[in-house]
Formats: sequence, C-alpha cells, structure tokens
Amino acid sequence: MDESTPVSRALMALHIPHRVFRHASPVHSLEQAARERGQTPEQVVRSIVFRVAQGEYVMVLIAGRRQVSWPAVRRYLGQSRMTMASEAEVLTATGYQRGAVSPVGLPAPMRILVDERVMEQTEISVGSGERGVTIILNPEDLKRAIGEIEIGAYAEK
Repeated sequence: MDESTPVSRALMALHIPHRVFRHASPVHSLEQAARERGQTPEQVVRSIVFRVAQGEYVMVLIAGRRQVSWPAVRRYLGQSRMTMASEAEVLTATGYQRGAVSPVGLPAPMRILVDERVMEQTEISVGSGERGVTIILNPEDLKRAIGEIEIGAYAEK
C-alpha cells in the first residue's frame, strides 16, 4: 500500500524530514487526534483559510484549541472585512478538502500566517491532503517547506 499523501510527496521532493500518521478510525475531536498521534492538543495545527478579496485567500495556522483572533488578523492584513472561505473556495484555493488542508503543496502562492504558539512546539502535526491522515514534523522544517511565512500573534488571548 502506498503510504504517501500529496503533502508527504511534496515534502519528500524538498528533502524535508517528516512522518505520515494514519488514524485507524474517523477522528471526532482534537483531543482524540492528539492522543492517537502521541501528541498534546497544542501540537495539532489547524490550517484555516479566509477570503480577503474576490479570489484572494490567506491561510492561518493555529495550534490546538486556540481560536483565530479575527480583529488581530484583520488589523495585521489591513483588511476591514474577511470571511471564512467556503468549502468550495478552500478546495479551489488549496487543492485540499476541509479536514485535510495543509500549507504545503498549494497550487498557487498564498500568504501563510503562523500563530507564534505553533513555532514554540518541538513537533507538530498538519494536514496531509487526505482526511484521516496527518503529517508530523518539526515546525522549523515546516517553515523551510513553506518558504515565506508571517509569524505573529493571530490567536485570541
């Protein structure tokens, strides 16, 4: 069986070390995902896509239970308005379905905002491009894979 995913293939092409983890059954909570991966909830990173203008998107990487601070992100981007991208927009902008979104292997460049808490972890898990599968790696390796990222305080206090 081929253990690779769209994201693991992109990481292999970049020579970025990582592990692929496949959940044995559907994941129903952040806590379950973390427990099965041998991680804390803060190591599980969600990739959330926002539409900031027609056809223009930004992705925010947020750790664990934390929530995106809409005012902080709008202020940082200089935007008075933004919306969560619809399921169809997420698929178009990232090439991935919700639940499998990753900042790696995007079809076109997108601004990636990374909450500072993500970078504090020694190991994180991110979307793999397939539901029920995750990629585990060091946040510095993720940074190398993505290239230009914007680290800041993007979570609610």
